[in-house]
Amino acid sequence: MIPDFAIQNIDLAQPRLGTEVVFASDDFFADKARLIAPVVPVFIGEKYDDNGKWMDGWESRRKRIPGHDMCVVRLGRPGVIHGFDIDTSHFTGNFPPFASVEACHSAAQIPDGDEWVQIVAKMELQGDSHHYVAVNNDTAFTHVRLHIYPDGGVARLRVYGAIQKDWAVEEPNTLINLAALEEGARPLGCNDQHFGTPENMLAPGKGVNMGDGWETRRRREPGHDWAVIALAHPGVIERVLLDTAYFKGNYPDRTFLQAALITGQSDAQILSEAANWPVLLTEQKLQADHEHDFTEAINKLGPVSHVRLNIIPDGGISRLRLWGTLPMGSRLRPNRQFIA
Repeated sequence: MIPDFAIQNIDLAQPRLGTEVVFASDDFFADKARLIAPVVPVFIGEKYDDNGKWMDGWESRRKRIPGHDMCVVRLGRPGVIHGFDIDTSHFTGNFPPFASVEACHSAAQIPDGDEWVQIVAKMELQGDSHHYVAVNNDTAFTHVRLHIYPDGGVARLRVYGAIQKDWAVEEPNTLINLAALEEGARPLGCNDQHFGTPENMLAPGKGVNMGDGWETRRRREPGHDWAVIALAHPGVIERVLLDTAYFKGNYPDRTFLQAALITGQSDAQILSEAANWPVLLTEQKLQADHEHDFTEAINKLGPVSHVRLNIIPDGGISRLRLWGTLPMGSRLRPNRQFIA
């Protein structure tokens, strides 16, 4: 069962956020970069390379000297870490029996010395398994160091948390994409994500294909599909960009947006009330494989912290950009502070 911390937070170790595996003591059998690959690990039984069996993850050689192996992950954005998934999928006779995790906040590419603090004590691992471990932490970190004892292979490391940004440096009249994953926005929930998750809509850059977006199944019943986004920071929405790139025979026919300024409510409460929020963007017709600019159709609601995207009746959206300004002289906090 996936724990709440992995559902309510984003993976800070995503390469599309700029995260990199910058060091490994050894990655003889499997490249350290695969540790944070954004896809589910696979096993290809007949695949071998020059060093032996190809494995989808990070794998060190069998250690014949004292010590243990480790790797360092530099997060693309500083963030508060709430938990990990140390995934040993497909590693059976070659998984590490134990692991621990350290973290630090550093400007260095590969930190050294006394900067590291342990946030996950040495724990036992099983082969071909997910190991979810919660972290009670309110410090923003830039790096994670995974220790494995003494050697072996880990398929994936997921680092669940919330991006932390110093919003004091932003001018009140500056347009900011408040729905940007890299700024700290996150999907709160949706009614369906059969073919692609809402998080993809918030990712940096253009979508790379039809799989890089939010796409629902074909609706066979009345109603329409929806997703709720927690903005990176409360703000006044001035411009809406909605991109249906690569969605041609499966783009939504129409869309409308709702929004509200929410304080002190849980995610579940927010989701239960979102259908009743005021309309931010009136119902608009959509086109296939097209970037839509709906600036002129936005209703003036003032500062909002959450947005519900409605698509009629179903289909796929590649990217959603909600450009807005921070309230002048406001003491509103970044969105994570609004969640009880």
